[in-house]
Amino acid sequence: MPINLSGRPFLRLLDFSTEEIEYLLKLSKNFKDLKRTGTPHRYLEGKNIVLLFQKTSTRTRCAFEVGAMDLGMGVTYLDPGSSQMGKKESIEDTARVLGRFYDGIEFRGFAQTDVEDLAENAGVPVWNGLTTEWHPTQMLADILTVQENFNYDIKGKTLVFMGDAANNVARSLMVVCSKLGMNFVACGPKENMPDAELVKTCEAIAAENGCTVKCTDDVKDACTGADVIYTDVWVSMGEPDEVWQQRIEQLQPYRVTKEIMAMAKPTAIFLHCLPAFHDTNTTTGADIAKRFGVTEMEVEDDVFESKQSKVFDEAENRMHTIKAVMYATLQ
Repeated sequence: MPINLSGRPFLRLLDFSTEEIEYLLKLSKNFKDLKRTGTPHRYLEGKNIVLLFQKTSTRTRCAFEVGAMDLGMGVTYLDPGSSQMGKKESIEDTARVLGRFYDGIEFRGFAQTDVEDLAENAGVPVWNGLTTEWHPTQMLADILTVQENFNYDIKGKTLVFMGDAANNVARSLMVVCSKLGMNFVACGPKENMPDAELVKTCEAIAAENGCTVKCTDDVKDACTGADVIYTDVWVSMGEPDEVWQQRIEQLQPYRVTKEIMAMAKPTAIFLHCLPAFHDTNTTTGADIAKRFGVTEMEVEDDVFESKQSKVFDEAENRMHTIKAVMYATLQ
């Protein structure tokens, strides 16, 4: 049966079947091939989209803007100070206005209920560029990167997430791995695990697809024989500054080091959704080093800069997979 996602919102991968996710990944590869060969693909000429950002981002904004322009669309970017959404105008009313101007709406912000309210009221496809709960467009970029490094044969491969496994990236990885037949391991402190109900849901999905879900605080148990080691920042945008000390104390044992990569398979790759605090060449990195004496946080610089690190392929793939989502839902 042909896959048809036209008019669908893209809010979380739990809403999509294995076949639909695989279709988006194949479409992403096709768009990447077209981009690399310089082949024009302005398939959505004349359409317009708007990007609503409560949280700023380099990759998300650029991926949506370049992807949309490659497809022939016009783009409007609204940063946190350029919209009255949630202040002088409700999310519902904003959605009903923008849905009359634009063919699609991207939202990057905090509450998942906000992007769901937009989708319910806009009358056009709405895409989740990140919320506190989910990060679905990042997942497609991550999996495309894994596919590229394992000859597009990812079933039975094991992906380990190291660190704060309760965050949106770890939760989303658990879903997409379960849907696509990859074993998922959350490795971090017991108090930083995905909620039990979601784990139970993903375990059931994984069982249908011949893979497993595991949560552990044992680094050796988690990483031995892994195919992919993945980590993320220890404190997410919007969290209070006071949590840095607690997270550093909690998560230092789960920093991705050369020793951890050596536990994985020789062919293993390292992934990170970026930005990464692997040195002190940022104001935040320098500040943390000054306050806590930590010069590398979630990943060692030697790992980040190693041949096993595919983080910049992953960042590029964000554009190709976002392009696939926009095309599939707007065509």
